[in-house]
Amino acid sequence: MMKKRKSRHGVWLLAVLLLMVCALAGCGGSGSNEPASSAGSSGASADPAASPNEPSASEAVSVKLQLKWVPQAQFAGYYVALDKGYYAEEGLEVEILPGGPDIVPEQQVAGGAADIGVDWVASLLAHQEQGLPLVEISQIFQNSGLVLVSKKTSEIAAPADLKGKKVGNWMGGNEFEILALFDKYNLDPNADLQFVKQGFTMDQFLAGELDAASAMTYNEYQVVLEQGVPESELSVIDMNAEGVAMLEDNLFANKDWLAENKETAAKFVRASLKGWKDAIDNPEAAVDIVMKAVEEGSTSREHQLKMMEEVAKLVAPEGFDIEKLGYIDEAMFKQTADIAHQFGVIKSPANLEEAYTNEIVEIANK
Repeated sequence: MMKKRKSRHGVWLLAVLLLMVCALAGCGGSGSNEPASSAGSSGASADPAASPNEPSASEAVSVKLQLKWVPQAQFAGYYVALDKGYYAEEGLEVEILPGGPDIVPEQQVAGGAADIGVDWVASLLAHQEQGLPLVEISQIFQNSGLVLVSKKTSEIAAPADLKGKKVGNWMGGNEFEILALFDKYNLDPNADLQFVKQGFTMDQFLAGELDAASAMTYNEYQVVLEQGVPESELSVIDMNAEGVAMLEDNLFANKDWLAENKETAAKFVRASLKGWKDAIDNPEAAVDIVMKAVEEGSTSREHQLKMMEEVAKLVAPEGFDIEKLGYIDEAMFKQTADIAHQFGVIKSPANLEEAYTNEIVEIANK
């Protein structure tokens, strides 16, 4: 027994001597006489390019954001947050996935191809009713950007003047605010006027084929102005002013993913809201960032700047408390859900307790 203990003691001494030699030779790669393990206790990152306060790439949590449409100023806040490192500061590695005509954000998030999505609330409600496990976690656009635009020569000064006119909309889920407007003024879209499918350009309107056309304030309406039609020659019917507005761009997540990633979701929302505030404060800089992501030749900086200025009015309308950005307003959500139910977007009234939650925004703001 004594002999065996002496052997162990000898091995221990040998190990100590080897450690001392290794330390003197700089085996830890630090180039100093400190033990290699001290690098971890100092808080320095293993990645020499990483900042001391930022997780290394191996530690960052991956989050994929699925956009509703192609890269443009409509989504400026997310691109600003990515470019300025706000996501990285939260320990997130965010990938922004472009949308398009064949991409349904709700399906992408429900299927796991993305973690968080951007879409209009009416679309989210419809997919929730279909059984997809989705929940809204933040509201970005506070107002609707949808208007009906007409030339003053068409003599449409108010919604009641739409009677007997040819009115266009893109359909496919974009028509419900317009239908609610018709309903408010007792206009039957099948008898009192012609309600027709509108293309994704403003060519029909500019050619005089439509008396009134649907337009987003930040996109199609600007296209009309860019084509040389002055505002003084146009009339606009605003869905917000008419009380038939529906909530648009929001952030939503898969309920199953969210149950295990509340803190990650809150970090994403916090960084995104920071990006949006920056974009609103400095539209020029925001557009410079967005232009890095757009397809070359697909748009102009001038158009994107005007889009950014108009989007800012929807994200933070006049008189809006910017500190409330991201919160979901119960009354507006209910109005959106009621209109969606009224016109068959959803067959049953929405369960508001299941459809959205302010919990993530509240965590983000702590």
